[in-house]
Amino acid sequence: MKRLQHYIQKGKVYRRSDLEYYSKSIDRDLAELTRAGKLTKLQQGLYYAPRRSKFGVVPPDERDVVNVFLKDSDFLMVSPNAYNSLGLGLTQLYNTTWVYNHKRMGELVLNGKHYLFLKKSAYPEKLTPEFLVVDLMNQLDRLAEDHSLILEKLKQRLSEFNPKGLMEATQKYGTGTTKRRMKVALRMSLHHE
Repeated sequence: MKRLQHYIQKGKVYRRSDLEYYSKSIDRDLAELTRAGKLTKLQQGLYYAPRRSKFGVVPPDERDVVNVFLKDSDFLMVSPNAYNSLGLGLTQLYNTTWVYNHKRMGELVLNGKHYLFLKKSAYPEKLTPEFLVVDLMNQLDRLAEDHSLILEKLKQRLSEFNPKGLMEATQKYGTGTTKRRMKVALRMSLHHE
């Protein structure tokens, strides 16, 4: 138990399998540490060593939770709420974060937050406005918005985005439908300039 307590660092997320090397009776020790408040169970086999500030317990970093859960740092987290920043008139708010990755699919609640894990062959390291436009087009059917209004507004505002960046993002990350739609929209946008 002392080896396990010595290994655990406040503010870190752990898998049960990562901790079992430091204990002769891992389940008993984890239960005891959870009762004592040294660990918080986030989900089956996933624990957080709470860190405290003057305002109380600091929640675990969302990226750390997903990283430890996936056992991989190669993923991109996208909140559908980010589409609202594109100025296309989207108004809905969503409480699910999409996690693009190469390993897992499905819905899951981790630490009380809803995630939809989606396998993707490619995604950028970080969000850009141009990727968000392409991703919005890819995910249009998942959104509770009027699709025709979004498409119309996008045509009107396409010139506000970097055309080269849009073309690259469309080629790298767009579905077949998105590529067809963007090709037409970009061609029209370029002719109007």
